[in-house]
Amino acid sequence: MATILQIINADRNLSLFSRGLKMTDLEQQLSEFGPFTILGPVNLALSRLTDLSFEQLLEPANRAQLTELLSGYILTGKKMLHDFRNNQQLPALNGTQVTITVRDGETSINGSRILARDRQGSNGVIHQLDKTYAVPVPE
Repeated sequence: MATILQIINADRNLSLFSRGLKMTDLEQQLSEFGPFTILGPVNLALSRLTDLSFEQLLEPANRAQLTELLSGYILTGKKMLHDFRNNQQLPALNGTQVTITVRDGETSINGSRILARDRQGSNGVIHQLDKTYAVPVPE
């Protein structure tokens, strides 16, 4: 079975997320045992970032910001769609909390709707999001 990193690298809808992981130490971390849950924004979502464009975040000078952003979309542990509960809060890799909303059979993470779900790899699971969400700075 492929790892979650291999699945991400092969998915053209997550190619920007994959490029970002390669520019950070997160790629190495996601190659390890895990398990991890990836909440990957699709390319269109990442291309709509407002403060800095995703292309600007890929520049070496912005590596810390890129790492902070992407690690806000990675959870430790394996969370399948049926594991998510309404108003549940889960810690992201960067120490922030994401909030789950389940309403009318639709699940969203910090207001971002899950498009594709439960793509399992040997070391975790991937869910694709329709848009990015603000990744707060941990206190």
